[in-house]
Amino acid sequence: MSHKRSGLVAGLITGLFAALICAAGLGTAVLFQQSLPSEVMAFGNGQPVSLALSLLIALVVAVAIGAVRPRSLVLLPFAALYAGGAVVAGQITGSSIMIGATLRAQASEQAPADLGDVTLPNLTEGLPDALMLYQAPLAETWAAWLYIAVAALTALALVTLRVTRVRRAQRAETAAEEVAAEEPEYRAPFEPAQQPAAKPTPDLFAPRNPARD
Repeated sequence: MSHKRSGLVAGLITGLFAALICAAGLGTAVLFQQSLPSEVMAFGNGQPVSLALSLLIALVVAVAIGAVRPRSLVLLPFAALYAGGAVVAGQITGSSIMIGATLRAQASEQAPADLGDVTLPNLTEGLPDALMLYQAPLAETWAAWLYIAVAALTALALVTLRVTRVRRAQRAETAAEEVAAEEPEYRAPFEPAQQPAAKPTPDLFAPRNPARD
């Protein structure tokens, strides 16, 4: 019987890489959101776009983890953590750079701010204001927490379905192997366990038994 791998380590690694990529992508989207058509951002105050990005992040993380055919239930909370963390990291990184670039442009009397200038000073300058996105009362920041919850719960549900299917399939394979190992070889009724040895073809020059002739 072959040993079934849990996929825990591989799932953790692939999920982490997917979360980092998603965080970078979301940060870029936040940074350049003004480049999107105004109709898109004005629709629903931009919440449908943010929800769609959260769902996309959850899907990418879940697909990355599910690609290794995981069996371990430990991956379930990590899937939610990766997806939710990617949303938080992307929002904070993009907002920090955007706010920092604006503050530095105002301080140096340069306008408009170059939001594409992804530098460490811009990141550190706007980080305190970006963190206020999660420190304000829930009544004011409910949307930010909603995006995190949507990403985390969706990733959790998708990975749960994947792990459940893999575990069910491997249990079926194990049961089939056990049945095949225990089942005796089939023989038709009255079939001898061993075929009788074939008699040699009579030879004209071979001596014969007179008693039989």
